[in-house]
Amino acid sequence: MTTDQITYLVFGAVLIVALILDLGLLSKKNQKVSIKQALYQTFFWVGLALVFFVFMWVEKGQVLALEYLSAYLMEWSLSIDNIFVFILIFASFSVKEKHFGRVLLIGILMAIVFRVIFITVGVALVNEFEKILLVFGAFLVYTGYKMFRASADEEFEPHDTKIYRFLKRVLPLVPHDGDGKFVVREEGKRKYTTLFIVVMMLAAIDLVFALDSIPAVMGISRDKLVIYTSNVFAVLGLRSLFFLLRGAVSKFDYLQQGIAIVLVFIGLKMLGEHWINQWIDKTIQVFISLGVILVCISGSIFYSIFMVKKGEPPDVTDEGVY
Repeated sequence: MTTDQITYLVFGAVLIVALILDLGLLSKKNQKVSIKQALYQTFFWVGLALVFFVFMWVEKGQVLALEYLSAYLMEWSLSIDNIFVFILIFASFSVKEKHFGRVLLIGILMAIVFRVIFITVGVALVNEFEKILLVFGAFLVYTGYKMFRASADEEFEPHDTKIYRFLKRVLPLVPHDGDGKFVVREEGKRKYTTLFIVVMMLAAIDLVFALDSIPAVMGISRDKLVIYTSNVFAVLGLRSLFFLLRGAVSKFDYLQQGIAIVLVFIGLKMLGEHWINQWIDKTIQVFISLGVILVCISGSIFYSIFMVKKGEPPDVTDEGVY
C-alpha cells in the first residue's frame, strides 16, 4: 500500500467511527441540544481534525500537514458564515428546535457528497487546464472585495432564493413539517414538507459557499488529500458549531471583513504564484498563509467582541432569534 492509500484508509475509518460515536453517543433523535452538549461535540470534531493533522505530519511531512491545517482553518472560519444563513433558513421555515439536529445532519451529509463531486471536477479542471487557477485567483479577489464592502443590512431571505422558487415550481409542497416527516400523503398525493425543503436548501447553500471556499483551499494546497480532508472535517463540524454559536454568531459583525481579507490574500497569491515561488520557499509560504488566516480570523472575531463591549447597540436576545 502507498502512503496516500494508507492515509485515505485511515481518514475513511476515522470518519465512520466518528459518525457512529456522534450519532450514537453524542446525539439523540428529536432532542434539543444544549450549549454544553454542543461544546463537547465541537471539541470532539475539532480535536479529531487536529489528531488527523498530527497523523498527516507523521505520514506526509511538515509542509502537507501545515497546508491541511491552514485549509481546515480557512474552511472552519467560512463555516461561521454558513451558520448565520442556516439560522435564517430555520427561522424562515419555522423549524422546531427538536428537529434541528436531524435536519442539519442530513443536509450536511448531502453537502459533503456535493462537495466531493465539486472538488473532483475542480481538481480535474486544474490538472487539465492549469491556467484556470488564474481565473480562480481573480474570482477570489473579486469575491473578497465584494464581501468586504457588503452591507450588514443586505439580509438573506430564503423564500426569495432561486433554489426555493425552483423547488416550489417542480415539487408539490405542504406548508408544514409533517410532524417531523419529509414526505406526507395528502389528498392521495405524495407531497413534500418544509423539513424536506430546508434539507435541500442547506445542501444547496453550502454548495454556493463552496464556490468561494474550494478555490481558496486550492490556493493553499494543490494536494487532493488536503483539499478533500480539510473540507470534509470542516463541514462535519458544522452541526455542533451551529448549536454552539447560534445565539452568538450575529455578534461577529466584523468576521466577514476578516474572511474577505483572507480571500483577497489567497487570490493574489494564486495570481502571483509564478513569481512568489521564485523568491519564497514553499515551507515559508505555508507558514505565511497560516499566519494570515489565524491573524485575520481571530482578529476580526476579537474586534467584533471588543466593539460590542465598547457600547454598540445590543443584539437581539437568543430567544428573539427564533
